[in-house]
Amino acid sequence: MTGREFCMRIGSRILWSVGKESRSAPFLLADRLARQSSAIISGWRCRMGRECLAVLYEHPEWFKPLFAELEQRGMSFLPLYAGELSYDPALRSFPCPLVLNRLSPSSYLRGHPQAIFFCREFLRHLSDVGVRVINGYDAYVIETSKCAQIEVFERLGLRYPRSRVVNHASQVLEAASGLVFPIIVKPNIGGSGAKIQYFGRREDLAGAIQAGTIDLGIDNTALVQEFLPARDGAIVRVEVLDNDVLYAIRVFPPQGGGFNLCPADICQDEKGAASEPKPLVEYCPGGEPEKRRMRIERYEASVEIREQALKIAREARLDLGGIEYLVNDRDGCAYFYDVNALSNFVTDAERLLGFNPYARLVDFIAAEMQQIVGAAASR
Repeated sequence: MTGREFCMRIGSRILWSVGKESRSAPFLLADRLARQSSAIISGWRCRMGRECLAVLYEHPEWFKPLFAELEQRGMSFLPLYAGELSYDPALRSFPCPLVLNRLSPSSYLRGHPQAIFFCREFLRHLSDVGVRVINGYDAYVIETSKCAQIEVFERLGLRYPRSRVVNHASQVLEAASGLVFPIIVKPNIGGSGAKIQYFGRREDLAGAIQAGTIDLGIDNTALVQEFLPARDGAIVRVEVLDNDVLYAIRVFPPQGGGFNLCPADICQDEKGAASEPKPLVEYCPGGEPEKRRMRIERYEASVEIREQALKIAREARLDLGGIEYLVNDRDGCAYFYDVNALSNFVTDAERLLGFNPYARLVDFIAAEMQQIVGAAASR
């Protein structure tokens, strides 16, 4: 494949950077690549078809730590901006042997809903042509569907908040019958806790339906779900990587903090509509330490919880991700409620955890690349 073919297939623009300055390179970059055997991408020489990692992403800020770690290691990588891509299904190969999927379902909050649905097809294409994708198509399906996450919990026989699935606001009140209030209406495609609505009483829910303020999200599908009281007002996020528990954190959010579940500082400005009163277990375990709006501590999850989190990760085909649960104060049992294939690791991790999780992630990427390159060389 020529450099021209490569650039044309991934879209009219490639987001790339040299040093600290990001630029958008249009088709003339394809002409440059066609004349070169390699491309200068993110300050490193990315040899097409050899040891170049492609990183599929959308958020402009979240992945600076990852890119910085890759650059520090001298690893070639190609950032693929998911907001503007195209591909040819007749093209049965891809220039990078390894792809890291870092697309967030919250991209619609930044005006890029097309990225969510396009990347589902793109990841399926990459799977069909035999490209190794870290958090590939199967994991992405789980990431972008709260309904699918519930099915994972159900198949594994794990506790989760009782839920109903609806596709129209007229069905919400009936779906709430038999559930214990308070309840939430949670869009199937969420991201950063956006558009989750909390209702303390059935009358509040009925009033919202009558007022036409129920928002089911961008695919018009949502969960009507019991909102469980979290013991000690805390939730736990278990991060997994390569079929092992990387770390767990316990988060104590303040009241009225919103439903932002994203552990990145920039997420804290992405507010979703939520009814009053805002409940307790709402958090964002990222952000600069001085900007944090909640207390976060390292947590040693029990052996049982660790095993259950790893079962969820395997069932969801996650190479890495965050799995969240709370202890229901009504019965003292753990209930899983969310699976995040996109792991923006907790900020200030080296102080909080004693290590840099991005370094561990890049170790995993390097091992995957070595395995792929080794297998190709032996053929």
